[in-house]
Amino acid sequence: MSRLAIMKASLGPVLRLMFRPRVEGAENVPGTGPVILAGNHLTFIDSMIMPICLDRQVFFIGKDEYVTGKGVKGRLMAWFFTSVGMIPVDRDGGRGGVAALMTGRRVLEEGKIFSIYPEGTRSPDGRLYRGRTGIARLTLMTGAPVVPFAMIGTDKIQPGGSGFPRPGRVTVRFGEPMEFSRYDGMDRDRYVLRAVTDSVMAEVMRLSGQEYVDIYATKAKAA
Repeated sequence: MSRLAIMKASLGPVLRLMFRPRVEGAENVPGTGPVILAGNHLTFIDSMIMPICLDRQVFFIGKDEYVTGKGVKGRLMAWFFTSVGMIPVDRDGGRGGVAALMTGRRVLEEGKIFSIYPEGTRSPDGRLYRGRTGIARLTLMTGAPVVPFAMIGTDKIQPGGSGFPRPGRVTVRFGEPMEFSRYDGMDRDRYVLRAVTDSVMAEVMRLSGQEYVDIYATKAKAA
């Protein structure tokens, strides 16, 4: 039995009882081959809920501090996050963005699912912010389809994105796959990258019902 299967069997029922996830459109996620999941990011537990909503394992990057903690708590966190598909990356360094992009490319070239939050960080106020173009580079470099998704309600059960979440119901909504083969060979064209990213974010906005803000979330937090 894989570590993911053990996690789902042991912690899955607890997570389902606490968050009662309603999954919509799971049939839109291809059963085989590389897939990019691209969605909004409201709170820390988004990445805890996603793995229990699909049969296929979902891989995603996370801060390396999640797997380097000390003591029993640190070891449990490391076991949980690596079991559900988190790949630790030092995103604070100058080459953090490049490392994240190359990690996603490797996962996709192995025919797996890679999940990404194009906003690059959690929303500071529940609105949807401008997407980073790494999502566009990934789909153009690998040819993997993009399945947009929306996390709905996670900010209500974990306000502020930190602290212990309260019980409540969340919805995970998947849209139809998007493919961008018409832009083959144009993964260095910044206008193409922006157009692809904006089209993905428009679908995320439609699925989530969030208000869209055309600035980066990091700038909003800094302000």
